[in-house]
Amino acid sequence: MRALGIARSTHYAHHGHTPRRRPPPRGRRPSALALTAAERKAILDALHSERFMDLSPREVYATLLDEGVYLGSMSTFYRVLRADGEVRERRRIATHPAHVKPELVATKPNEVWSWDITKLHGPAKWTYYYLYVILDVYSRYVVGWMVASRESAELAKRLIDHSVKTQGVEPDQLTLHADRGSSMASKPVAMLLADLGVTKSHSRPHVSNDNPYSEAQFKTLKYRPDFPDQFTSIEQARAFLNDFFGWYNEAHRHVGIALMTPAAVHYGEADAIADRRADVMRDAFHAHPERFINGPPRVQRPAAAAFINQPADDQ
Repeated sequence: MRALGIARSTHYAHHGHTPRRRPPPRGRRPSALALTAAERKAILDALHSERFMDLSPREVYATLLDEGVYLGSMSTFYRVLRADGEVRERRRIATHPAHVKPELVATKPNEVWSWDITKLHGPAKWTYYYLYVILDVYSRYVVGWMVASRESAELAKRLIDHSVKTQGVEPDQLTLHADRGSSMASKPVAMLLADLGVTKSHSRPHVSNDNPYSEAQFKTLKYRPDFPDQFTSIEQARAFLNDFFGWYNEAHRHVGIALMTPAAVHYGEADAIADRRADVMRDAFHAHPERFINGPPRVQRPAAAAFINQPADDQ
């Protein structure tokens, strides 16, 4: 009828016919195998009971079966729960709070330290030495370092203890920040920090930029032109690093601290150095003011504070 463009109802009316109507669908009869309301309630009561509330339906089914009780098949248990909108994880699962982002600020030396361990290639394939470094966040001064043949919480503890005592750190003065490596998060280190009155801080898991100062220091080390591809012995590694850290602390002009050396900032010489630089720049300006189109030059000084994850209200 559609090919002739005639509506079906018009065709039936023209020929005196009325369309046959389908009878309304009949309600489905309950199966003779279906559970009664009382049987469904017995299953739900068992699953909701204090005894079984933390068990999966299959565990409840097996436990009851071992006790000689059969309320229905395992699939029936799940079907009853599904009909009741309860197909989900029934057990009480431990929920771990999100790790808090560390937000640390240092306004002077020996207020916040950062430490980490990196591997150094040894003389043979798959052999390594382990370099432990503790760095002052404010001054970038390396307050302690050690090369060892293994990574050890006991060695880390010894280095931290020595560094704290060498720097004359008082209880409740210092926060020590690290990632969550096995040595950093170990019980011996935690107990030592508690005894020394040092606050511990850790990076969030799998967050690489929560420990930026140590990472940057390792990069400076490994990008040095004379840094070897491998060390032939632990003695060679220690000799090389002794020279490196002497240079790093005493001669390296660090861009993060106004191109001053870490030692100068750590031991309170930054202002005097900045004043001397200002005198030199002032003399240069007076000698040739035309060369300074923006007026007298301003000498940069180290920032008043160094942050690990600077809070938004301090930015």
